[in-house]
Amino acid sequence: MPRLIGSGITQRTMFMPPFSKNDILLVRYPFSDQTGAKVRPAVVVSAPHVSQDIFIVPLTSKVAVLLPGEFLLADWKAEGLNVMTAVKRGLYTVHHDLVAKTVGRLSWRDIHQLQSSLQEWLGFS
Repeated sequence: MPRLIGSGITQRTMFMPPFSKNDILLVRYPFSDQTGAKVRPAVVVSAPHVSQDIFIVPLTSKVAVLLPGEFLLADWKAEGLNVMTAVKRGLYTVHHDLVAKTVGRLSWRDIHQLQSSLQEWLGFS
């Protein structure tokens, strides 16, 4: 076992973000020029991991035109959202510090639809 005290070896502590797969979050998306940020909803799609980054899929209230695999959340009110919301095609990695708060969790019906959409988008079906 390596000697840690005075050896220059830093012991790494495991960090688990307080978010779970299928949680609905409000995420601060910084502007590219770093002058500010917009808060937008997203869904966690990553499994628990020690990384401080999480994979998310964006949500939107612009539901008039949806691309293949994008869909309206069937249970958006019960999931903690204020307006009709759709899952948008996209997969992003964000640092856990950009999460403003958790607002809810996807219903089983929406979880199954999201899994199907991710498989389609990533070519796993």
